[in-house]
Amino acid sequence: MGSKSNRARRLERARAERRMARLAAAQRRRRQIQAGIAGVLALIVLGLGTAKLLGVFDKKSEPITLPTCTWTSRAITEGVEDTGLPPSDPPTTGIKTLVIETNRGQIEAVIDVASARCAAASLDFLASRGFYNDTRCHKLDTTLYTLTCGSKNGTDNSSVSYQFPTEGLPRPVLGQVSPSPTDPAADTSSYYLRGAIVMTNVDINAVGSQFMIVYQDGTALPNEYTQVATITSGLELVEQIAAGGAVDDNGEPAAVGNPTEDLTITRIQVRDDSSLVPSETPDETPTDAPSESPTTTSEATPTASAAS
Repeated sequence: MGSKSNRARRLERARAERRMARLAAAQRRRRQIQAGIAGVLALIVLGLGTAKLLGVFDKKSEPITLPTCTWTSRAITEGVEDTGLPPSDPPTTGIKTLVIETNRGQIEAVIDVASARCAAASLDFLASRGFYNDTRCHKLDTTLYTLTCGSKNGTDNSSVSYQFPTEGLPRPVLGQVSPSPTDPAADTSSYYLRGAIVMTNVDINAVGSQFMIVYQDGTALPNEYTQVATITSGLELVEQIAAGGAVDDNGEPAAVGNPTEDLTITRIQVRDDSSLVPSETPDETPTDAPSESPTTTSEATPTASAAS
């Protein structure tokens, strides 16, 4: 009996040792798994921390490219005044008030900088230097309903020592030409409304310093000019000049020529009114940005048949 009892105890002890061995092995595996998970988590945390330090999760804003103003220098020749160049990085938005003081009274217009950034900057620059002081509006075009101003010598051959590209072209159709052209192939669309102040071109896609005031709807002015402002008061002064008509170099009545009535600009000011909200003019929203301009040597305003 004693021998059987001893044998049973040995068997039981062996079974217990095997259970303990299995339990120990299971615990070792569990610890290994836990250690592996902890290691993976530590690597993840370390990786996230490094990424954060490196700015991987920082929100990257897309770069914004705004139109730039290209001031192209011009040779100083007859009629071209050395004015220097406007600032290289003018404002891109804002509202300004253009104040034109004349011998007949004051004309005011609103400038929406976003629609003609470079033209607004040029006008502001020249006004601040007194460029337009004591200049006579020298050309009345009764076929296009425009009065041209800003010439230093009273002719189309007057400008500054730089030029810049046109803006806001092509313009939307804002009306119909009046009276309708007799040429069936002519463009019957009108692109500028009464009260528009439009910069003249020295060449194709090249703006100078003179400007035209549109005094009547239905102008056949070609879709080639930058509108810099819209008159809010004082347009009746221009209408008075238009009512007087024009004469040619011989003093004879003419459709296009020297106004018989005098309108002389004594001073121009550009006042910053950026806190004001521009009036809604969706039909006159520009459709493109400035492009590179050629280098040329003369400034001119259009005639009834073509831009000269």
